[in-house]
Amino acid sequence: MTTPSQTVGPFLAIGLPWPDGPLVVPEGTPGAIRITGTVFDGAGAAVPDALIETWQADPDGLFNHPESPAATSFRGFGRCPTDAQGTYWILTLPPGALSGQAPHIDVSVFARGLLDRVVTRIYLSDAPDPVLDGVPTERRQTLIATATADGYRFDIHLQGADETVFFDL
Repeated sequence: MTTPSQTVGPFLAIGLPWPDGPLVVPEGTPGAIRITGTVFDGAGAAVPDALIETWQADPDGLFNHPESPAATSFRGFGRCPTDAQGTYWILTLPPGALSGQAPHIDVSVFARGLLDRVVTRIYLSDAPDPVLDGVPTERRQTLIATATADGYRFDIHLQGADETVFFDL
């Protein structure tokens, strides 16, 4: 017997968020950056019940993972639900470069209407990167965060003319 499919939302708030989820590093950490953005649906409306997860290397390009030969104590993982205005934020350190890749933050988006998460990346610059270089030039800006007075802005568009580039995994 087949189990019927079900979207990933809107019940994200039941057990997924936790109080310090958006704090990859504690407030006041030297060099910390704040990434803020809004999740938009295909009609351009803010999505108030999405969940953003981030995973990244530390500033030296190392991951906190048991299979990493040079594991770090940097958590590297953040999780933030969007608020009533569709806004999320993450406080973290800038990621370091990985072998052959520019520094980036991996992002998963969970939201109502999605049968599975969608996955993208946040780049803090347009440094050469094989993944970014493989994206059509006119769409690359959807993966590059904009510097702001207090960190970076990275909006996520699930569909539409400004749709963020998502990757098949």
